[in-house]
Formats: sequence, C-alpha cells, structure tokens
Amino acid sequence: MKFNYPDGRQFHQNTNPANRTATGAKKVIFGDRGMRLEDEINESNKYYRAHEIAVIYKKPTPVQIVKVDYPKRSRAVIKEAYFRQASTTDYNGVYQGYYVDFEAKETTNKNTFPLKNFHQHQIDHLRACEKQNGICFVIIKYVTLNRYFIMPAKKLFFYWENQKNDGPKSIQLSDIENDSYEIMANYNPTLPYIEVINKFIKQRKEQ
Repeated sequence: MKFNYPDGRQFHQNTNPANRTATGAKKVIFGDRGMRLEDEINESNKYYRAHEIAVIYKKPTPVQIVKVDYPKRSRAVIKEAYFRQASTTDYNGVYQGYYVDFEAKETTNKNTFPLKNFHQHQIDHLRACEKQNGICFVIIKYVTLNRYFIMPAKKLFFYWENQKNDGPKSIQLSDIENDSYEIMANYNPTLPYIEVINKFIKQRKEQ
C-alpha cells in the first residue's frame, strides 16, 4: 500500500523482517534493544494507562483513500492513500489535570541534532499549547549513543528562532545536555518520561 504526504512525498513504513517473529507479529524489544523511539513511547503509554497514571496516546493522522482493489468480493485492499494534512505533534493527553503535548524525534548523529527534523507547523502548534498552559516538550533519542533527552518546548523555540536568524542549523549535544533532562530506558515503563513532567509541574508551582 502506498501513502503520500500532503506535499506529494511518499511515506515509507519500516518493514524490516528482522523486527518480526516467526508468526509475523512485531518483535517487542525493551530498553532500546532494537526498538524505535515511537514504539518505546507507545509501550510506556500503555503502562501509564494500565496503571491509571496518565492517559496519553499517539495522535492518529487523517488519511484520504484514493485507490482500492478488490481481489476478493469479501476483502478490499487499500493500494494508495494520502495524509489529508500535515501532522502537528506525535502525542497528547492528560496527567493529573495537566494537558500534555509532545513530539518525538530520533537521530543517528553522535554530536548534533538537526533542526530540520522539526517543521514550522509543529513549532507553531507547541507555541499555541504553551499559551494555554499545556506541558509541552520534545523527546530526543540519540540512537547510536542510546541516550534519551526531554527538552522543554521553550528551549526548543530558542534554537528554532536562532537558526532562522542565521544561527546553527543543529543543536550541539552539549547544549541538549545543558537544556534538557536525560532519562534512562527501563522496563516498566520503557521510558519513564512522567518523572520529568513531575519536575515541570514542580517548577510551575514554585514560580
């Protein structure tokens, strides 16, 4: 099945057979032992919901189906579809009465994080949520280093505006270390990012 973004670019889904078991089911590997950041966050969210800690989901992306084949009368196969609109951020939900909204990005770089991984509409969305007192941030994964950072949205805004004014097009790892909270991959939850949200809430109460 072929999917296309609103600008016409084709969407490629990860279909590496090494990530599936003999029965065809997707292999679940905890603590970044071959797991994509999205899967790690999804597993964490399942844990938080199951234990009534937080209700956070990955946002669905509206899809427009344009081509369907019917190899059998009782079965339809989608052959081509388009994302109806550009997505905002990856995740949102509620935790202890606070609205939570965040983006998840990963890189194989070791020393920098390219700002081109973000898009203006995502920054605009995070700004709008911040104005409504939402808790907004980005989870950054350095795949090669096996390190995870949570950067507050306001820190990201600084780097985003700076690169628009002829500043660096990437964030140095040392700056991410200074302006973010580092978390360690675990088992349950896979990524304990709620611990950092608690720090954000504490900071707000102290202001």
